[in-house]
Amino acid sequence: MLGRTLREVSEALKQGLVTPTELCQRCLSLIKKTKILNAYITVSEEVALKQAEESEKRYKKGHSLGDLDGIPVAVKDNFSTAGIETTCASNMLKGYVPPYNATVVQKLLDQGALLMGKTNLDEFAMGSGSTDGIFGPVKNPWSYSKQYREKRKQKSHGENEDSHWLITGGSSGGSAAAVSAFTCFAALGSDTGGSTRNPAAHCGVVGLKPSYGLVSRHGLIPLVNSMDVPGILTRCVDDAAIVLGILAGHDPKDSTTIQDPVKPFTLPSLTDMSKLCIGIPKEYLTPELSSEVQSLWSKAANLFESEGAKVIEVSLPHTSYSIVCYHVLCTSEVASNMARFDGLEYGHRCDTDVSTEAMYAATRREGFNDVVRGRILSGNFFLLKENYENYFVKAQKVRRLIARDFVNVFNSGVDVLLTPTTLSEAVPHTEFIREDNRTRSAQDDLFTQAVNMAGLPAVSVPMALSSQGLPIGLQFIGRAFCDQQLLTVAKWFEKQVQFPVIQLQELMDDCSSIFENEKLASASLK
Repeated sequence: MLGRTLREVSEALKQGLVTPTELCQRCLSLIKKTKILNAYITVSEEVALKQAEESEKRYKKGHSLGDLDGIPVAVKDNFSTAGIETTCASNMLKGYVPPYNATVVQKLLDQGALLMGKTNLDEFAMGSGSTDGIFGPVKNPWSYSKQYREKRKQKSHGENEDSHWLITGGSSGGSAAAVSAFTCFAALGSDTGGSTRNPAAHCGVVGLKPSYGLVSRHGLIPLVNSMDVPGILTRCVDDAAIVLGILAGHDPKDSTTIQDPVKPFTLPSLTDMSKLCIGIPKEYLTPELSSEVQSLWSKAANLFESEGAKVIEVSLPHTSYSIVCYHVLCTSEVASNMARFDGLEYGHRCDTDVSTEAMYAATRREGFNDVVRGRILSGNFFLLKENYENYFVKAQKVRRLIARDFVNVFNSGVDVLLTPTTLSEAVPHTEFIREDNRTRSAQDDLFTQAVNMAGLPAVSVPMALSSQGLPIGLQFIGRAFCDQQLLTVAKWFEKQVQFPVIQLQELMDDCSSIFENEKLASASLK
């Protein structure tokens, strides 16, 4: 049952083929068996079981709250959760228990979702590998897949397999790993420059970044207020649309959310492909792009063209400036946002009592890692009076040009852009840590950062396995607030490519139990 989609399991719950408690217990059992992945920081077992019990009562009375009632979900540990520790994978917030739920978390709970736990990440979501948090790195479930292990055996010649575990991407790597390893059916991530789409591509799941302003940021501990968006990770596009339909809408606690009411995101079938125009940005064909990703990108474009869609090359001329622009704006907002962590109101506080200034300095030195401190220093430099005009203001002007590039392309008749999500497949941790955090982030978020600066919706969809037996995802970018159209195209593409299911037999002895009675369940759901 755990290998089914969210929609299928929801139907099974309504038909009584499985109970919320049974589903919850299976997921909790799997979380323990896959502990080596380090996907979760906190497992909220008691909370989840109590929620499952309440859900079961509703089903018995025939009062289901909706498609998410009784469905296990996970939440990245930078979303506030009432009564459950929220750490941002940092010493600064270790032990901090929020008094309220983030709006998106509350919306999930109001629909009857079961909160399995809080997932691992880079400290304060600053990274692209989920390797820099205080609780240790997240391991990609595909490191232990049959598909990858068999390819490794052909080349390793007796090397220690366990030393070749792969990164998940980041910073929402814990959420991506949790969904990929079947420990939940959907998970929340955050996306500031690709932090949902990047790990989704590396872990073979769907990663959605909604339009900026469509989903409330209230309760998401901020990194970059003008770019942060709650992200959604699921195993198929349809499931992402279900979750988005629940989360989207105006929130009086977040003034950046849209005022208009949002209808449920039901995805129609894409029938007349001749009316669809797909844009291929020529600037995204970079020398660093792996030949396999480039080949699959080309095949995807050919697939749309062969089915009658119009596929054209387009230009986003300011793409080359996006990395530097993003770095200036990101670190500037980080410097501002991190100022709240001073040891006075909440979070870590050092033992130094020489002076207030000494306490501030020692608290922040002990509470933040090198990556966070480095970004704070960079941001404060860009915001200095003598640097403000030359760095921050110029970066804002470039951001406007980047956003205008997308507007011009969509105004020319393009419906959706098709691009790579990442430069390559997931790499071994030993290879990933050779570069510093800033270099890694600049490389890994090359195709995703501009979307956040423009406030557009984008989704990463797994396409195929590489020659190493690892997932490669492609990204679709849509017009602002045309998330439904974007997901409709992504769903059609997903159906055509038929991405294979991860085989985790080597990680779990009884992996077959994940798919027990699948044929029976599938038959019952038809």
